[in-house]
Amino acid sequence: MKTLEHYLSVYAKYHRDQRNIYTHYIGIPLIVFSVFCLLSKPAFTVVLGVLGETVLSPALLVWLIGNSFYLKLDSKLGLAMALVTAMMVFGAQYVAQYTVGPWLGISVGIFVGGWILQFIGHYYEGKKPAFVDDIMGLAIGPLFVAAELSFELGLRNHLKQQIESRSGPIKN
Repeated sequence: MKTLEHYLSVYAKYHRDQRNIYTHYIGIPLIVFSVFCLLSKPAFTVVLGVLGETVLSPALLVWLIGNSFYLKLDSKLGLAMALVTAMMVFGAQYVAQYTVGPWLGISVGIFVGGWILQFIGHYYEGKKPAFVDDIMGLAIGPLFVAAELSFELGLRNHLKQQIESRSGPIKN
């Protein structure tokens, strides 16, 4: 399996303009949340005996698979991603409780809004989105946002240096 540094460095090559990164801070979470909203509509309540009950949906399956991948790449960023995306799945369950029209309108509206921000960022960047050349960019994008936010907080400086040595510095 490729390393965290590899995935983030490849993704970072498409994201060296600070304005593009800033649009991703909002756009990518919106897209992820909207996907969880869309995948939360077919939900099933499962009774767990004395433990109570829980709601199962395709959103939960995607959450498990995605966060297993993130945790395998890096335990700290993976844990942060698991917590943030767990809150998104929880919130998406509320959106999925609407009837089909409002649920779909809210979910698709958030999805489109997120992508508009992405394309505005890539306009500033002057480069196409990473997923155009490698579909893994869709999975790495949320982790990239988490990593970049950690860099802004002064964390993970060694990882930041590794990425910048492979992809170049961020242009302000």
